[in-house]
Amino acid sequence: MNDLKKKILVVEDDPDIREILQLKLSSAGFDVTTAATGLEGLNKVYQDSPHLIILDLMLPQLDGYQMCRILKFDERYKDIPIIMLTGKAEDKSMKLGLKAGADKYLTKPFEPEHLLSEIRQFLL
Repeated sequence: MNDLKKKILVVEDDPDIREILQLKLSSAGFDVTTAATGLEGLNKVYQDSPHLIILDLMLPQLDGYQMCRILKFDERYKDIPIIMLTGKAEDKSMKLGLKAGADKYLTKPFEPEHLLSEIRQFLL
């Protein structure tokens, strides 16, 4: 698989986690863009059409559930895999995330190698 061409959008409001994800994914060969808010993330999807989105739930302006629903109900973007990566580990939050259209629901803290493995399953 050629990761160099694969674009990943990371939507995460915590600057430290956003930076860690960007560094880890870039070093794995992905083209990574980031957004700090749900609204910024949505605009970047419309501009860049990433191959995969890593989405936090608790975001300013537009939360991860709302952003996910908007994308999954849009014919142009519904097939972009969305991995929710969040600190909300409750069953209720996971069910809501999957119901909103997330393709995978992972909780923080996360193991970077596990996240990379999940990403590669979607981008093969």
